[in-house]
Amino acid sequence: MKRDATGQADFGKFELWIQALIILCLIIFAVETLPDLSPTQLFWINTLEIFSMSIFTLEYIMRVIFSRNRLGYIFSFFGIIDLLAILPFFIGLAFGTSSLQALGMFRLFRVFKLVRYSKAMRRFHRAFHIAKEEMKLFFMTACILFYLAGAGIYYFEHQAQPEVFKSVFDGLWWAVTTLTTVGYGDKFPITGGGKLFTFIIMMIGLGIIAVPTGLVASALAKARSEEDKLRTDKQKRTSGPEANSKGKEKLQPEADCNSSDLGAEPP
Repeated sequence: MKRDATGQADFGKFELWIQALIILCLIIFAVETLPDLSPTQLFWINTLEIFSMSIFTLEYIMRVIFSRNRLGYIFSFFGIIDLLAILPFFIGLAFGTSSLQALGMFRLFRVFKLVRYSKAMRRFHRAFHIAKEEMKLFFMTACILFYLAGAGIYYFEHQAQPEVFKSVFDGLWWAVTTLTTVGYGDKFPITGGGKLFTFIIMMIGLGIIAVPTGLVASALAKARSEEDKLRTDKQKRTSGPEANSKGKEKLQPEADCNSSDLGAEPP
């Protein structure tokens, strides 16, 4: 069993079949929601579900066994995704179909298994890892702004619209729709102070959207440069021994010629 650069198991060309099976599972998940399915259709859906879960379970076990750092894989992003992809199936077998329906949304985690097989998605994951500290700071600041906006609009509009802004929680919903520039229109200010406050919050909302976009774009560029550097270093390591062997082969005939010239008798 081969291992990739991170020390995890690599299935080679068999991973193409795993990707196809993941897509098939997502199609089955959507087909299951169709009304008035016949017993024959339900039988084939259940059969394909059992078959796919058997393959995914075998894949997870093999990745655990053949990974260089087993615990590192189990608690890694892909390890958790692989486990969540098969966990609802076994919970449904143990506790009945009602539990399986309750955990049905967890089956959507199978789509994240495709991230492992896409270089672009892996680069995106690497970009989030690079910018995680900046993203933490951004989300912390955004949460503070959401709370201040929700509390502020409550105090501006509660007396004028007691049925619309009953509490700060109603203000928080307004803050979410306003700071994200969605604006459903279900809650809006009618007082002068509330309108001015809304204008300020909307201007801040435009900046909130721009900040993570810039962070991710910068991190993606850095992740791409890291990939290019690793690719260049790998090419140098692989071409180095070949260049040295070719150089030795080139020097060997010259050395033979020089030794023959030194050993030749002068005329």
